[in-house]
Amino acid sequence: MKFTKMQGCGNDYIYIDGAAKQVPQEEKPELVRRLSDRHFGIGGDGVIFIHPSDVADFEMEMYNADGTRAEMCGNGIRCVGKYVYDKGLTDKEHITVVSAGAVKYLDLYIGKQTDRAVGRPMVDKVRVNMGSPIFQPAVIPVEADGEQVVDEPICVDGQEWRMTCVSMGNPHAVVFTSGVADLPLEQIGPQFENHERFPRRVNTEFVEIQDRKHVFMRVWERGSGETLACGTGCCAVLVAGVLNDLTDSEITVKVLGGELQIAWDRQENLIYMTGPAVTVFEGEV
Repeated sequence: MKFTKMQGCGNDYIYIDGAAKQVPQEEKPELVRRLSDRHFGIGGDGVIFIHPSDVADFEMEMYNADGTRAEMCGNGIRCVGKYVYDKGLTDKEHITVVSAGAVKYLDLYIGKQTDRAVGRPMVDKVRVNMGSPIFQPAVIPVEADGEQVVDEPICVDGQEWRMTCVSMGNPHAVVFTSGVADLPLEQIGPQFENHERFPRRVNTEFVEIQDRKHVFMRVWERGSGETLACGTGCCAVLVAGVLNDLTDSEITVKVLGGELQIAWDRQENLIYMTGPAVTVFEGEV
């Protein structure tokens, strides 16, 4: 089976052309766990299968490193855009990709580096219309009263934290705090992820405000642990920052693997994410 290892701000996945290699659904969870293992497999935050689609240009079928299915990945979908263009599966610079039933719109930015096999410049950056943020607790989902969860207390590991919950197609709990670089995420991350208030688990972003246009974030992703970046998490951070009057509606989110530019068009209620997409290597397993 041929694969391509790709990353966006260090959030790395293994990409497989689902049209060229069809894997039975019941075999995918174990295959994903094996391929994602950083010691005994290829290594990655998960596996993404790319398929043809009847409702979009392509379909993204995404799995976390533990073999569980995920709805959306902002860094992953940018790399899907690069994959299909660089490999000549499309010649369009504006494409649509569906994941878990939600269609996203991608603008592909072409760089100067040329792919010898295809004979044209390759994609180096992608802008994604990530859609509208979701605030209803039942949809996120999070156990809560009221219509939104904004700066609400939650007790984790014997400590009270303040969280703002947002869905960008997947659930996020955003925590604004200080000393983010020194937080023991391997200890508190799993307790957030599996907290009883999150029936489908949760991705947790720990965010330090630098100024109204710049923040620093570390993230604990459900099913993968701490990753170097999370695109949907960066989108959720912007939304939470605006709701708490901590940031403007356009910010740069610094993560361990780089930076992402996030903007919230308040009039259209749409979130836009712009960032790099990089091919690491290709192989066969």
